[in-house]
Amino acid sequence: MKTSFRTVEISDLRFESEGLRQITVKSRALRGRGDLTLFIPDGAVQTRNLPLVILLHGVYGSHWAWTGSGGVHRTLVRMVKTREMAPMALAMPSDGLFGDGSGYVRHADGRDFEKWLIEEVPQAARLGAGGAITENSANFMAGLSMGGFGALRLGAKYPSRFRAVAGHSSLTHLDQLNAFMEESVADFGASETDASVLDTMLVNGNRLPPFRFDCGTEDPLLEHNRTLHRALDEQGIRHTYEEFPGGHNWSYWGQHIARTLKFFSDHL
Repeated sequence: MKTSFRTVEISDLRFESEGLRQITVKSRALRGRGDLTLFIPDGAVQTRNLPLVILLHGVYGSHWAWTGSGGVHRTLVRMVKTREMAPMALAMPSDGLFGDGSGYVRHADGRDFEKWLIEEVPQAARLGAGGAITENSANFMAGLSMGGFGALRLGAKYPSRFRAVAGHSSLTHLDQLNAFMEESVADFGASETDASVLDTMLVNGNRLPPFRFDCGTEDPLLEHNRTLHRALDEQGIRHTYEEFPGGHNWSYWGQHIARTLKFFSDHL
């Protein structure tokens, strides 16, 4: 398989735990190394064109967050066994590890955290999947908090690349990161055109993939999510928005990621 990576390191099957595969590549977009955790459920390794779900973590986190803090791979296995969803692969990349969070946008210094996700992470997942994931696999993207911002914005910016997208407890504008980070968003030097989920959605409003987002009723980002929901309604943009009891924490995300996985499976 052709690759744009100068180096690729993949964990040894003998030492992998619960089917979690660790991959590190030399990324041109990041101008350094990038990490991701890959999970393929048992029985799906020989599948051709296995659907791929890219999961984005929030601030302070890394590639292990969705499995190590949320147990998402166990949720997927349970749902596949009960036939609530079709088998899928999970690719969980780091965000590039800039400060407390990169925002999943291109920075003025040339590090392109957006390109890392859109172009390189799917390629790295294919390298680690032994042929199960191909260029013809359906791609999905979801995230939490900063990762929800990344998933919703990138799904809107690149609508043809994703079958569906989702966000949990999502930031809806890049400036909202300032409430969580030691660094200032101004340090990114990011383009204004990449700052707003709503603005990006309005550009491609008639081409958006199906998308859902939800937020906890005790979450500090609740009003931002409600504002996005109302604006989308006013613009006549179809979407699913839900609220549930809970805050901005893994107890909430670990529970409600199941809704997103089912949503993705329903759009195969």
